[in-house]
Amino acid sequence: MESVTLDALDRRLVHALQLDGRLPFSRIAAALGVPERTVARRYHRLRSRLALRVVGLVDGRRTGMLDWIVRVRCAPEAVETLAVLLARREDTSWIAPLVGGTELTCVIRTPPPGDDGRRSFFEQLARTAGVREVGAACVLRPVAGVGGWAGRMDALGEAEQRLLLPPRPAPADPADPAEAVPVLSPADSALLRALSQDGRADLGRLASATGCSESTVRRRIGQLRDSGVLAFEVEIDPALFGYPIEALLWLDVPPAGLRAVAEALAGHQQVAFAALTTGPSSVFVMVECRSVSGLHAYVTDELAALHGITRIESAVTQRRTKRAGPLPAPLAEKRAGAPSGRAAAQ
Repeated sequence: MESVTLDALDRRLVHALQLDGRLPFSRIAAALGVPERTVARRYHRLRSRLALRVVGLVDGRRTGMLDWIVRVRCAPEAVETLAVLLARREDTSWIAPLVGGTELTCVIRTPPPGDDGRRSFFEQLARTAGVREVGAACVLRPVAGVGGWAGRMDALGEAEQRLLLPPRPAPADPADPAEAVPVLSPADSALLRALSQDGRADLGRLASATGCSESTVRRRIGQLRDSGVLAFEVEIDPALFGYPIEALLWLDVPPAGLRAVAEALAGHQQVAFAALTTGPSSVFVMVECRSVSGLHAYVTDELAALHGITRIESAVTQRRTKRAGPLPAPLAEKRAGAPSGRAAAQ
């Protein structure tokens, strides 16, 4: 990826796209007070340099799927190969080897457990060459970062945000037992797959991908968004905002303290994502910091001030092999020559 720096206009554009990834450039330009061609040029410059991408994401809880935070300990020589193999899968995201060279983490989406006569993903992964230990925690409920990391959403004033983001109906709570899991048609699946590659794909391209008319595609995107099945995320490296240190935290919190800790995490500037999970630690947190000393201050000041946390485990990520969406084509091609492996990669 070419070296990229963000100026004030770039940051305002990123904030606008996080509010709504499919906002027309004309509307963004009007709110920001700059020519439309300037907004379009800035976006395409960042996207062509692989610095920014808008992707469509499906809320697995609304489609009957489960998300798992997976920790894999493996032989040092297997880490890079395994990261690339996992990145090729459509059901993985947020893949990161950790500093130290013997562990990586990722998010995997699976159907609910069942006996279908096949080995589960986790069994396959445990049998992969070089893998020594696999741990998986099911995401019970995200509690922070679902609408975007706060660190990249401070460039626009309230008046500008109101111009860009009209009120939308609040989606129903997916945890509500009265909420039926929506049935997705083959056309819906094709639409969601295309949007996962490019959340700003034009209606003509989406119509070709789904076999539907442009008007049908436009209407279905609106329906999927209103139901909470579809949302849009801006993929961009936090280092471009001055946050080069990313750490993963596992917090032990007794049940009586979970609500208070979750509410506090939702208000922390450093938290990019947090969720209540199964497993030995009940809370998983991803934080972005300006420095190692900033990470130390966050743990010893803000987290230490929260009642209920009895233990913290932390690890610093080495890099991101994959973020929320599928690998962009240039990166996928670059990594196509990686050594092959078995089980989880197949």
